[in-house]
Amino acid sequence: MKFEKEIEDIKIAIFDKLKHSSTTEEIETIRAQYLGRKGIITQKLKNIKNRSKEERPVYGKIMNALRVTIEKAFEKKNKETTKTKRTKDFFDYTIPGDKKWLGHHHPLMKTMTEIIDIFVKMGFAIEYGPDVETDYYNFEALNFPKDHPSRDTQDTFYLNNNLLLRTQTSPVQVRVMESRKPPVRIISPGRCYRVDSFDASHSPVFHQIEGLYVDTNVTLSDLTGTLDIFFKALYGPSTKIKLTPHFFPFTEPSAELQVSCPFCEENGCTTCGHTGWIEVMGCGMVHPNVFKSVGYDTNIYTGFAFGMGVERICMLKYGIHDLRLLFGNDLRFIRQF
Repeated sequence: MKFEKEIEDIKIAIFDKLKHSSTTEEIETIRAQYLGRKGIITQKLKNIKNRSKEERPVYGKIMNALRVTIEKAFEKKNKETTKTKRTKDFFDYTIPGDKKWLGHHHPLMKTMTEIIDIFVKMGFAIEYGPDVETDYYNFEALNFPKDHPSRDTQDTFYLNNNLLLRTQTSPVQVRVMESRKPPVRIISPGRCYRVDSFDASHSPVFHQIEGLYVDTNVTLSDLTGTLDIFFKALYGPSTKIKLTPHFFPFTEPSAELQVSCPFCEENGCTTCGHTGWIEVMGCGMVHPNVFKSVGYDTNIYTGFAFGMGVERICMLKYGIHDLRLLFGNDLRFIRQF
C-alpha cells in the first residue's frame, strides 16, 4: 500500500539518527521527536481513525510493529552509550599517579631577587630604564668623553640614530638624578650588552645591579659599611670585604671590591686563584663631572655608586664554574637550585 513507503522512510530516518548519536541526551531528543506525546509515530497512531476501513487494521499493525522495533532500538542504543561512557570515565585509583612538575625559579633570577630584597630592606628604591640607550646617557653623562680610551672596555652594539644597547645600568642613575633632587638612594637592576665572546666567564648579554646614594656628607666609609652589610647578608656573617684602588670614569676615588672566598675561607683554592679573595664589583664616590651633568651642586652633595654582575654573584653563591650553564635551559641543572 502507499503508506508502507512512508513508514519505511520513518524507520530509516530514526535508525540513521540513532547511528550518529553519541550521548544519552541526543538519544532522548530523538525519542521525544518520534515517540513523545507529540511525536511523529504517536500522532500517526492517533490518526488511525481517519483512515479507511480497509487501511485501518493493516496500518495499525504496521505502525505498532514499528513502535515496538523503535523502542527496542532506543533501549539497545542507551545501553551501548552508557557502557561506553562508563569505560571512558573509568579511573583506576590503584595506578601510581604521574608527578606534576611545578615551575622552578632560575638560579640567576633567585640571586637577583635576593640582592634586590637585601637592598630594599636597607632603604634603597628600585628604578628601571630602557635597554636601548643614547650615547649621551650611556657614556657622556657618565664622564666617558668621545674617543676616550675608557670606552674601549665597554664597546657595544651600536644602532642607528646615535642609539646603542646599554653596556651598564648606570644610565638609570643619570635619568633619576635629572628628575629629582637629593637625597637619592636607588638600585637599578637590568640586562646589559657588550661585545664579548660566549665562554665560561663571559657573555654578550648579562645582568647587572647598580646602586647609587646621594646626599649631604656621604663618605667612603658609608659605601664600605653598606657593602659590608650587604655581602654578610648574601654570603654569610663571616664574609669579609676589602677595597683595592682602581679606575672608573664615573667615580673618584674608585675601587674594586673583593670578598673573602666562600669556598676556601681565605685559605686559597682554584676558584680564587689561591689568593683567598674574589673580585665581585666596582664601586667608588660619584665623580663631580657626573653631578655637573645632572645639575647637582658638588659643594653640597656627595654620593657613592657601585655595580655588580648578577651572573658572577650567582656563580659564587651556588658554586657554578661555567657561566654558560646559566643560559643552557637544562632542567637537570636548574632543578638543583
